[in-house]
Amino acid sequence: MQSVLRSALRSGSNTVKVVVFGASLLLASQAFASGTEQLKAFIAQVHAAHGNFVQREVKALSKAASATQGMAARLSGTFTFARPGKFIWSYEKPYAQVLQADGDKLYVYDKDLNQVTIRSLGNALGASPAAILFGSNDLDKNFTSRDAGVKDGIDWLELTPKAQDTQFQQVGIGFKNGNLEAMELHDVFGNVTLLTFSNIEKNPPLKPDQFKFIVPKGADVING
Repeated sequence: MQSVLRSALRSGSNTVKVVVFGASLLLASQAFASGTEQLKAFIAQVHAAHGNFVQREVKALSKAASATQGMAARLSGTFTFARPGKFIWSYEKPYAQVLQADGDKLYVYDKDLNQVTIRSLGNALGASPAAILFGSNDLDKNFTSRDAGVKDGIDWLELTPKAQDTQFQQVGIGFKNGNLEAMELHDVFGNVTLLTFSNIEKNPPLKPDQFKFIVPKGADVING
């Protein structure tokens, strides 16, 4: 995701029975929904989220299903987002780096260098994979989508950017029972970034200043 952002992701017993029955129908519908339907539900229902991620850089592969082959560097950390355009993407291992946006500016903080790069968020999300998680709900404007089948119990869909100048050729997204499981980012150089997600809390309580970035004391500031 680092490369993604730089290039430019919840009286009576009869009433109780009705509620339980309705919930069971909802769960059943989610379990059998296509990847595209689950993505639309995720975007409509999940306005903010917090969780963990693992990121791996891999070589070009023909299917999202085979993305466990050729694993390279493994990065991990946490993320928090609130659409549109507010997020904290924090790498914790093997190094510390934070990518944070307040809806207006994007801040990239390298802890080892004690350096902050500030850029205008503007339309940077646009057709980038980051827009799927962090952008507006209008994905149809920037992507075309198709279902890509089921692998290992995960429903996949593929999104292709409509813009010609994006650095990504395709984005794969995997859902299971309505929960975001993984993303696979194919760039124009034939590389693949695989993101897997866990411990996702949907629509958590957020502080008013949750996404306000405070420049660390003594850090060098670069306006990009």
